[in-house]
Amino acid sequence: MKKKKKGNNIKYSKTIILISLLLFALMIARVCELALSNKIDGVNLKELASKRTTKTEILQAKRGNIYSKNNDILAQNVASYKLIAYLDPKRTTNKKKPQHIVDKEQTAKQLAPILQMSEEEILKYLNKENVYQTEFGSKGKGLNEITKKQIEDLNLPGLDFIESYKRYYPKGDFASYTIGYAKTTKEDNDETISGEMGIEKYYDKILKGEDGYITYQKDLQGYQIADTSVVRKDASQGKDIYLTIDSNIQFFVEQSLINADKNYDWDWFNITIIDAKTAAVLATATHPSFDPNLRNMTSYLDMTVSAPYEPGSTMKTFTYMAAMENGVYNGNETYQSGVYTTTDGTQIGDWNRNGWGTISFDKGYAMSSNVGVINLINRHLSSIMLRQYFRKLGFGKKTGISLPNESAGSLNFKYETEIYNAGFGQGITTTPIQNVQALTPITNDGMLLKPYIIEKIVDPETQEVLLKNERNEQERVASTNTVQKMIQLMDDCVNGIGNTGSGYRIEGGELIGKTGTAQIANENGGGYLSGEADIISSFAGIYPKSNPQIIIYASVKRPTAGSQKPISNAIKEIVQNISKYYRNDDSQTTTVPVTEYKLPSFINKKIDLVKTTLDTKQMKYIIIGNGNKVAKQSPKATKTVTNNDTIYLITNDNELMVPNVIGLSSKVAKDLLEELGIKVNLNGVGYVTEQSIAENTKITEGLEMNLTLSPKFTP
Repeated sequence: MKKKKKGNNIKYSKTIILISLLLFALMIARVCELALSNKIDGVNLKELASKRTTKTEILQAKRGNIYSKNNDILAQNVASYKLIAYLDPKRTTNKKKPQHIVDKEQTAKQLAPILQMSEEEILKYLNKENVYQTEFGSKGKGLNEITKKQIEDLNLPGLDFIESYKRYYPKGDFASYTIGYAKTTKEDNDETISGEMGIEKYYDKILKGEDGYITYQKDLQGYQIADTSVVRKDASQGKDIYLTIDSNIQFFVEQSLINADKNYDWDWFNITIIDAKTAAVLATATHPSFDPNLRNMTSYLDMTVSAPYEPGSTMKTFTYMAAMENGVYNGNETYQSGVYTTTDGTQIGDWNRNGWGTISFDKGYAMSSNVGVINLINRHLSSIMLRQYFRKLGFGKKTGISLPNESAGSLNFKYETEIYNAGFGQGITTTPIQNVQALTPITNDGMLLKPYIIEKIVDPETQEVLLKNERNEQERVASTNTVQKMIQLMDDCVNGIGNTGSGYRIEGGELIGKTGTAQIANENGGGYLSGEADIISSFAGIYPKSNPQIIIYASVKRPTAGSQKPISNAIKEIVQNISKYYRNDDSQTTTVPVTEYKLPSFINKKIDLVKTTLDTKQMKYIIIGNGNKVAKQSPKATKTVTNNDTIYLITNDNELMVPNVIGLSSKVAKDLLEELGIKVNLNGVGYVTEQSIAENTKITEGLEMNLTLSPKFTP
């Protein structure tokens, strides 16, 4: 028998040993890699281990509240609940205390009226198979405390709630474009509330605060392991924001828009009111509006700051101021009204294209004459002078108010026709907030103020005031003389007889301002729309003129039933309510309706007969002299007056005496004295504070009187 060779066995043994050594080396290398490397196969082992043994809970920061100036809550967080139902019978460990839905039909029957769902809808959720728990769709979310309590009182097993928070606006459709809204979003199973519009968006980070957390080591059941370290960072709660909005004045504005909506139609209607001495925004509203709880808006644009438009004739105030500040204005200078033809043949007309004959620039302002502005620019101003002054007042740039998406508007005018158009508010665009800002010099002796809407920001935990806004002076843009003259012109526009603003006249004559009507640019081509309703009407006013408290600006697009009617009715309603609110005049609690009366000629009529006529019409009058007939009258015949005006009857007395004209406007005093044959010299603008010849001095031929004038307000 042949013996086997041993050499092959040795060879095979060496191969096995080498393979074993190689495998062992690979194992050692892998162990080293596992020990030394942070990541294995793209997985961070340290993080993986940490996640398995470490638990981090988010400590949510509570979003801050938004308040009005009156401490009314305008936005707050409220608890919100989502209803869930446990379907898995394994959840129940004690049959006497079931922890899952036992009777699905009975559960559906009792939940249906509370959730406003049909029993069939609810059963679709409850009959799901192979699921641990179920929800009830949109009807089962966002439940309030009352609904939650109703469901809990049913004592149905297997129902539970998941608590979260949602943003709630207690006053609903109230200053909604200003407040905006915030909505709940979900990221990585964490819900967060974020601002989407208005103050909620602009101050989102401040309102939101900063979430905290708590981190600890956990066991297999997820509970904290005893005697292990805990890392905790408390949440920094969101800060509370107090607006300058006065709830009462905001209500007056909102209510006036609702009342106007009953009688008129429009595309939109905006009213903005600021404090005349600080430029704090007291109220601003746009109609149509929306309820931030429902977010049923038709437009996301806040008209107050975000949607500039051509303002029209309210800009004439600032063109006149530009002329005054450049030292080129003479209110008695005259021009031919009606239609003006530019060098390229373009005809630009007054709203009354027949005009009013040859009139003064002062009268042109009261009649809102486009041709007056054109002559003023053509004779005395340039495009550079006009643009520089408009920019000085804040047009063409953002005001910096704390609201999102503010627009700067535009001051694009270069050629002759464009410059003229800009002077009366066409071809340029502005926002309501710019318009009220530009009026602040008139109520602050020439000082331009920056408007603001945030009164203060407060830490709700410490009550520390983190920010407080106050009157913010920008620069002096007008002299005292310019201010006084503009007050006189705005007063005459509203309270003068037969002028364009006479529809805004109120009891006592304390509202002054300027009306505006702008054509709407054709978005599909050049030029303007020509429809009767294709206009934007506006009013820029100050109240009361004797001591301004508010600046008010209103504008309406495509109004029906007369371009100024919706605004004038709303403004007068607001001013009347504010007057009572500020208690400016207690007598105004019994409002006397304003009536108009077209004056007949009383010349050569007996005084007793004229007195009877005027008493019947409830008109005010003053008789000058002891004659038995009327020799002259002021105002003259055919003029329209109201029961707030005074009619002066000059008799056929041969020895007339100088009347007392202190307190009268310069225009009324001048007209009366000139009717008496007295030459008048005016020093200043506004109202008569001194007269150089004493009352009851005999009037002689060639008598000359100096009147000292002053605006009837305290800057």
